Amino acid sequence: MGSALVWGAVAAASLVIGGLLGVARAWPDKLVGAVLAFGAGALISAVSFDLFEEGVQQGGGVPVAIGLAAGALTYFTLDRIVEHKVPGAGAALALGALLDGIPEQAVLGIGLASGNGVSISLLAAIFVSNLPEAIGASTELHEAKRSRATILRMWGAVAVVCVIATVAGYAIADASSGDFKAGINGFAAGALLVMLVDSMIPDATRKAGRIAGLVTVLGFAVAAGLS
Repeated sequence: MGSALVWGAVAAASLVIGGLLGVARAWPDKLVGAVLAFGAGALISAVSFDLFEEGVQQGGGVPVAIGLAAGALTYFTLDRIVEHKVPGAGAALALGALLDGIPEQAVLGIGLASGNGVSISLLAAIFVSNLPEAIGASTELHEAKRSRATILRMWGAVAVVCVIATVAGYAIADASSGDFKAGINGFAAGALLVMLVDSMIPDATRKAGRIAGLVTVLGFAVAAGLS
């Protein structure tokens, strides 16, 4: 349980670090866009290798497909609700970080409970993708006149929830079937894919311009290499 708490905190720390960087100063749009593009590539890798592929291996395609649909619909619905209250891509990115962070870190905890140790590839993918998500969202929210304190409290709360998800994943691992674990993987992948297409990639392209595609491939390559 202690290892789940420690590694969960390490993975979630990138959200707070990204939040601090995002509000520390006004970052050029091109740089923010490039960071978002890199993170998008890392997330595509995480969906492909750490969530979808492992989910299919654990429980087969059907539980993963059900999880994908549930994650996609959950993100889509909540994003529309948040959009009316806090317009802009920043709120969508923050919501995406929460909705994919919970099942991602639950998967991390389940892996620790299996006795195989921490999955370095999953840990790195979570950390590498959280950082640009948090930087981009914090920058957008700060530009929308949200206070630094409000933004940092938000990321602190999201990080705490993600750490709790890691511990919960560790605690329920023995009682969880392969189908359930596959469904968790699918849920995270579904939420991520909708967030990527709706918010992260369009925002990266708008801010970074033509280099966004190249940087996305670089992010994918780095995360895939770590996998």
